[in-house]
Amino acid sequence: MSIAVFEQAQIAGVKLRNRIIRSATYEGMADENGFPTEKLKNLYIRLAKGGVGAIITGYAAVQADGKSNAVGKAMIDDDRSIPAYREITDAVHEYDTPIIMQISHCGRQTRFKSTGLPVVAPSALRDAFYNEDIPRELSESGIQEIIDNFVSAIIRAKKAGFDGVELHLAHGYLLSEFLSSHSNRRKDRWGGSIENKYRIVGEIFKKAKERVGDYPILAKINAHDGRKNGMRIEEAGKIAQMLEDSGCAAIEVSCGTVEDGFYTLRGEKLPADAAMDYMFKYKNIPGFLKKIAKPVLKTLLKQPKPLLKYNLDAAFEIRKSINIPVIVVGGINNMDDINDIIKNKNLDFVSMSRPFIIEPDIVSKFSKGTQSHSKCIMCNYCIAISEEKPLKCYYGKLPQAKQVNSDESETRRK
Repeated sequence: MSIAVFEQAQIAGVKLRNRIIRSATYEGMADENGFPTEKLKNLYIRLAKGGVGAIITGYAAVQADGKSNAVGKAMIDDDRSIPAYREITDAVHEYDTPIIMQISHCGRQTRFKSTGLPVVAPSALRDAFYNEDIPRELSESGIQEIIDNFVSAIIRAKKAGFDGVELHLAHGYLLSEFLSSHSNRRKDRWGGSIENKYRIVGEIFKKAKERVGDYPILAKINAHDGRKNGMRIEEAGKIAQMLEDSGCAAIEVSCGTVEDGFYTLRGEKLPADAAMDYMFKYKNIPGFLKKIAKPVLKTLLKQPKPLLKYNLDAAFEIRKSINIPVIVVGGINNMDDINDIIKNKNLDFVSMSRPFIIEPDIVSKFSKGTQSHSKCIMCNYCIAISEEKPLKCYYGKLPQAKQVNSDESETRRK
């Protein structure tokens, strides 16, 4: 056991019990107003009891047209949600665990059928996955509204007792779309040069700092993706430097967009069964066609390599160019790798998502030496099913009810 991993650490004055963070994970446990439920509070309590160094929440949307396509979407666009969030932060703080709210706007990675509002993006380019709607290119006033709503969300998070916020600048969501030349084709002051593409993020930091002072604002960024003219490590390094200059407290390094398939969350096999039954893109395909579609889907969504530690090299490069803490996420699931990352790679923190779904107390097991490797098999059923059901580990098996219905349909066809 490494003393470095399990000693107290800090991010912008926020004390973490250790250097293992629960990375933002979509929980799907909000009510119809986007307010957190008791189920979500209990999940965070289990994580806090389980010894995690800090919790980063699943993303909460800053305005109505930025909601995700999935059920149970959390929102932070209404002051009335503050008391419910305060119940969560108070409960988690009883276990000396900091909790940071991730805030986001989904940009073109949502649908009119989900929000009831036009889809918006930096440029009017159809998303390869969410391809039902051509997004509306944001106007100057629309961009300013989004900046103001991010700032308002940060103020609400502070009032609700969160120890900081994390801006979601990764995975193809709106702020990530502005940063990437693949999705940002603008010719005005919000596109073109790296400075222009970053402008919306810089304005959020500037206006937020005017309102909340030194309240910690972290950022999750893409170091790379699979898109033509998308994000690459060299440009991500420059963005990291700009974030530091803006007053960012720490940077979490991730990768990929929804268009890339399972690029962000990798595994040995694609969760084709779960995708066909639960993802809007595929679930309405007639049953007899699904048998044909599954192998096609597996061919189209090839898993990039490596499957483990796939953001480590990028995070190491970014670490060289900045002085604020760097958090690395992606395919980290065992103590040997965690020790190596913290002790030998000079990175400040590791974050994990899927290992905490199957074992909320995994950090406690690691620290006690009773377990050295996550039980997660990286099947990604948790992600594929999250459009319709709250967060849960399925361990490579479809929910029973869905399996029964599929079997009955097959019987009727025979």
